[in-house]
Amino acid sequence: MSDTTTQRQGRTLAGFLPSIDFSAPRHRAKFGYLLLAPAVLLMAAIIVYPILLSVNISLQDVRIARVGATGEPWTLKNYAWLFGSAEFWHAIWVTFKLVAVVGGLSVLIGFATAMLVNQKFRGRTAVRLFVALPWAVPEVVATVIWAWMLDSSFGVVNWALLKLGLVDAPVQFASNPGAAFAAVCFVMIWKGYPLMSIMLLAGLQSIPEEQIQAAKVDGAGPWQRFFYITLPNMLPVIGVTLVMTTLWVFRDFAIIHVLTQGGPLGATTTLSILTFEQSFEFFRMGQGATVGVITMIFCAIISRALVGRMAKSVH
Repeated sequence: MSDTTTQRQGRTLAGFLPSIDFSAPRHRAKFGYLLLAPAVLLMAAIIVYPILLSVNISLQDVRIARVGATGEPWTLKNYAWLFGSAEFWHAIWVTFKLVAVVGGLSVLIGFATAMLVNQKFRGRTAVRLFVALPWAVPEVVATVIWAWMLDSSFGVVNWALLKLGLVDAPVQFASNPGAAFAAVCFVMIWKGYPLMSIMLLAGLQSIPEEQIQAAKVDGAGPWQRFFYITLPNMLPVIGVTLVMTTLWVFRDFAIIHVLTQGGPLGATTTLSILTFEQSFEFFRMGQGATVGVITMIFCAIISRALVGRMAKSVH
């Protein structure tokens, strides 16, 4: 192709697409939007579209959803069933109880561990690696191992409890509601606290050393430095950590399903387990999608509340 032809085509395109000087102050924002456009379109394709599809299915009386099938008329029948179902309210109670126990203890243990490994001592690198190991193990693999260890007949946990004299008979983790809930909480805390430790450790290392040294010069003790310097600086990181923990507990399915499958007697049936049961065990995908939509709304409200509260406390 000759240079003359190329120039002619360039002038033709310029007539349809007016040139924009992105270096001009009034066009700089447009250049940023242009760069973000592919990511936004990709996010819309893999996140927004499935959410809209779930909302659409929740408004239909669908047993088995099929791609390309003719849609059913919209109805609020699934939502009427949901809010009138004792099983749904019980799942909400179990979920919030799990969030409170697992989320609270994971952040507390993670914060304490982060404070520990933030100190300078011999073998600190090895300790940090050891702390991160539970998070590195695949969730299903780790849960299957814990399921064997918690077995009432030959599990090492019951053997240790009997040897230490803490129990008189093997604990029935699979059939006792309280024991099953405690086992799920323990495994989720063990699996989740390493990530909390890593995030909080990053926050601790971002605290300006000058503030700590100035407090020491002024005679502030360890507890005073913690409450007046460390904790205020860590509030934004703690807020993000709480949000991530809450969302993780809300959505987690593998640990509960492998350990207890939501039992016994619904003691560990969370909203994620209820979504799975309605969709893939009872083949009521409309009702399962309804539970999923309500779960998403709960997560959005809790995340907004936690982030907003932490932002106000910082400012």
